Amino acid sequence: MDNFSKSLVHWHKNHGRHDLPWQCEPTPYHVWVSEIMLQQTQVGTVIPYYTRFIERFPNIQLLGNADIDEVLSCWAGLGYYARGRNLHRAAKIICDDFDGTLPSDKEKLLTLPGIGRSTAGAIMALAFKQHHAILDGNVKRVLCRFYAVNGWPGEPAVEKQLWQLAENLTPERNVAWYTQAIMDLGATICTRSKPQCDICPVSQECIARKQESQHKYPASKPKKIIPLRKTVFLLLENKKGEILFEKRPATGIWGGLWCFPECSADDDIEKWLLAKTGFSGSIIQKLSIIKHTLTHFRMEILPIHLKVKQCNNVKETSDQQWCLIDDALKFGTPTPVRNLLQAFPN
Repeated sequence: MDNFSKSLVHWHKNHGRHDLPWQCEPTPYHVWVSEIMLQQTQVGTVIPYYTRFIERFPNIQLLGNADIDEVLSCWAGLGYYARGRNLHRAAKIICDDFDGTLPSDKEKLLTLPGIGRSTAGAIMALAFKQHHAILDGNVKRVLCRFYAVNGWPGEPAVEKQLWQLAENLTPERNVAWYTQAIMDLGATICTRSKPQCDICPVSQECIARKQESQHKYPASKPKKIIPLRKTVFLLLENKKGEILFEKRPATGIWGGLWCFPECSADDDIEKWLLAKTGFSGSIIQKLSIIKHTLTHFRMEILPIHLKVKQCNNVKETSDQQWCLIDDALKFGTPTPVRNLLQAFPN
């Protein structure tokens, strides 16, 4: 086990990644933001979002005092929006309960929204140089192959086994180097397909390599049918050329983001519009169906452009807003909405 960690640390010093934005100034805040963004998202995707986010919110205090709409606007397009909401909530808690300083205690970190066992371990190792293990997707893949661990890593028994292995392998010294090294190994060498075993620093002891069974590990998640949801986006345009937006509830799909009013594909659009919003309107155009995949289901979205006139009985709310497209692009909006806005004729 000691040879495993030493080999990775030595490899990383010569071949690992050293110039990622959060590595240039690895403060606890920068490490925390990057680790949240890297949950279920690849480094190449994260980098431009991270850079913009830190430029806008360079410290915890500014993040905690910001409006959630501004935070989600910076997050728009990165996906898994609960991460952005949790980051904002956690920043508020840190400002209120921890004097604006990210806790250097793992148990306290685990009380913050969005921080689980592996993320807490990464923050402790990378930011505070303390001895804690991590078990993200890349590490799971490395360990499953190195030890030929059978079963899908998401199964509790398999995950428990992997955690034990991860903790046993994590060294007392050079823990930050080792942590970055094993993540880099999984991301750049021990990849899902076509792993580069010929340049892997630990391939000589890797059981999967010896058995020529790298492709079998880790086992895939048991397949299940992903349900399809069909919905309609209503692009309601008033006489001023403004589009109506509604803020979604804080929980659920696209929580807290601004979207178009939405109805069922089975609804009579004009009747639904009058009953639900108080607007009368006429359909101008049905746009091309958008296919969008989320974690637990697929979506088919039919965008319909309508011209409307406002009725006197319509009440304005803080969760409903008319605005021009250029202004709407500054909102926190999910990817399908943003794509529609960018393609919408001015």
